Amino acid sequence: MIIEYHRPDTLEEALSLLARPQPLTVPLGGGSALNRPDSQPLAVVDLQALGLGGYRLTGQTLELGATLTLDGLLAAAGQKPGQAPPELLTLQPALIQSLRLEASYNLRQVATVAGTLAAADARSPWTAALLALDAQLSLYRPGAAQLEQLGLGDFLPLRRGELRRALITRIALPLNVRLAYEYIARTPADWPLVCAGVAAWPSGRTRVTLGGFGEAPLLAMDGPTAHGAELAAADAYSQAGDAWATAEYRREMAALLTGRALQRLDEPST
Repeated sequence: MIIEYHRPDTLEEALSLLARPQPLTVPLGGGSALNRPDSQPLAVVDLQALGLGGYRLTGQTLELGATLTLDGLLAAAGQKPGQAPPELLTLQPALIQSLRLEASYNLRQVATVAGTLAAADARSPWTAALLALDAQLSLYRPGAAQLEQLGLGDFLPLRRGELRRALITRIALPLNVRLAYEYIARTPADWPLVCAGVAAWPSGRTRVTLGGFGEAPLLAMDGPTAHGAELAAADAYSQAGDAWATAEYRREMAALLTGRALQRLDEPST
């Protein structure tokens, strides 16, 4: 239940509100997570006036503003007929797939790229894909001389506390890294029971992430090559049993999906 609404004009003002001990105060990007029924009294800090909704290319890095919507990113990549900007972003099919699977059409128009990460559970395709790409977050802290850089993998376990002391301003992801995403779900549009994101760098570095179990997607492997990726995935989900699927099933699927993703990365680019 929202009892206060604030729309600050500066990052300093936003963080001052978020740091209050009472009432519980949370950032509001698009509001998709806050629309879920909750009886707890909340104050919200709307981030839309802070100028964080764009994107920019810096060499081989794509920087996404924290309040850019999922649908806005799809539009920038030319995925919305008639709404393509003059300069199209080139996004890999697997990244576009993760955006489409993350939320329905209506929710994608309000859900933000950073808010989705902050609220994600283990079944989030967007979070699994960005974790595979080793996405880096820029965090603003009051009084800091410069923005703090934090890897998504380091942020996810700390996010509840971090977001009361800092705000995500940008998300940076590499454009020269190949990405594959594979998943299994009860229906094609459902969130995954198991998913695997595999990213491969030109140097051979390979990262494998898994989703579907726990509080957030996890990093199963980050190695100099793809050697042992399927075994690492199976080991990472060897105890991943819950009401949705047994640990044995998830372990088998984690290895299978990782293998499929690796095969996809071996296919010639079109």
